Amino acid sequence: MTAFAPVATFLALQQASSIPDDARPVIAGVGIAYFVVVAIIGIWATRRTRSASDFFVAGQGIGMFTLAISAMAATLSGFAFIGGPGLVYTLGLGAVFIILPASLTNTMGAWMLAKRLRLLAEVREMITIPDAIGARYSSPAAQGLSAVAIILAVVSYMATNLLALGLVVDATFHVGLGTAIWIGTLVVLAYSVSGGILAGIYNDVFQGALMAGASTLVFWLALDSAGGLSQISRTLLAHDPVLLSPWGKLSPLAALSFFFVFGLGAIGQPHVAHKYFMLRDARKLKWYPTMMTIALTLTLLLFVGVGLAMKALVLQGRAAPLLRADDATPAFLLQFTPVPLAALVFAAVAAAIMSTVNSFMSIGAAAFTHDLPVAFGWRVRDELRWGRIWTVVITLVSAAVAQWSGAVVAFLGIFGWGLFASTLVPALAIGLNWKGATRAGALWSIATGMVVTLGLETLAYFKTFTFPAGVTATAIALVASLLVFFAVSWASRGPADGGIPLDVQAVMDA
Repeated sequence: MTAFAPVATFLALQQASSIPDDARPVIAGVGIAYFVVVAIIGIWATRRTRSASDFFVAGQGIGMFTLAISAMAATLSGFAFIGGPGLVYTLGLGAVFIILPASLTNTMGAWMLAKRLRLLAEVREMITIPDAIGARYSSPAAQGLSAVAIILAVVSYMATNLLALGLVVDATFHVGLGTAIWIGTLVVLAYSVSGGILAGIYNDVFQGALMAGASTLVFWLALDSAGGLSQISRTLLAHDPVLLSPWGKLSPLAALSFFFVFGLGAIGQPHVAHKYFMLRDARKLKWYPTMMTIALTLTLLLFVGVGLAMKALVLQGRAAPLLRADDATPAFLLQFTPVPLAALVFAAVAAAIMSTVNSFMSIGAAAFTHDLPVAFGWRVRDELRWGRIWTVVITLVSAAVAQWSGAVVAFLGIFGWGLFASTLVPALAIGLNWKGATRAGALWSIATGMVVTLGLETLAYFKTFTFPAGVTATAIALVASLLVFFAVSWASRGPADGGIPLDVQAVMDA
């Protein structure tokens, strides 16, 4: 969901040393209990994982409630608890434009993608998002190119999330960042490599429930600590009224850019779209937008509540000014909540990160095990075994990258999210709904998304190019990819394109 998650989580969780010594045993105890539950779920899932279908798409046997909670947990990452409140603290209500499109995105996801992906899995043997792209355009090349984009983005984004997970582990157990990264990595790897996506799905349900419960409790305490919503409003209006204006401290262009990027770009996040293959009964999809939106709303209460409450507490003189805005949640937890609740939220941050990492492991391993071989015209004989091997390889590479400096890893995380959006939204989301899309349009749009995202993010990282206020590299890359997709599709329509396979046409017409 967030291009800003890497930066926010990395900066905020470096405050590990601020956890009081008397609070560490409680926080560590809750952390250990959390890891024990994760291990139990992993062992259970391992016993039920007997095929590549079980490993990559949970045997297409999960229910709607499980799908909604799992998708919510994989969507949010650690940003909902760390970076989001920091942005609200700094920008006011303008930061809400990041999460405001959530219900719109859920509806579009169900309408544009979920039903069609699930039906495609009925008419074709399909376990990956590139599978769907290859089937839509009858193009192994499109399947392979989208797999390359996914692999690049997965390693980049996983490195960021493993660094954030290491910071949480270090804050909890005080073992040093390098060791903490490998501890967190091995915990996620242990249940992912054995139980695959099945372990991930049911850990997501546990982790999603933990996230929603912790967020709701903290939201209530945040309002209570700052004197209630009316007192928070009076304090902010008296000292910094711009925070409560419709755009907050953002320009209208920046706020609307957030809405566009996170509203449309989120549809192209493959670690969420991949879960649509797993649904047992496609007829239940009518409940997906409602259930997903409720789950997100409960979990994102902390996003808004802590940011505004902590700002009010600082202005009231009841809390010291923050050195970094992203310290809003850690500072509030350690000063204004019982230690067990603070421990629960630290576990929830770890849960959010682990949910996202597991989903990335699955789609990255599937790209190596399934999609790239298909693109080159051959099949891996034992996909289950090779899926597990590639899960280990991708994870170890990402963990090694996570040892780099924070600035480099933060850049990789932003690059990964933007790459997902710019390469998959046109070819996948629009392509499955527009019969005028062509093979050439898909190939050129995916290539454009890769080149523009990497080029702009690299220029921004080295400070050789500054974006106009409110404009992001992801927005430019997504717009460029969409324009190329439509232009090339219109120019290349004709008998040479080969048309749409009849079974895929039937799915698009359903």
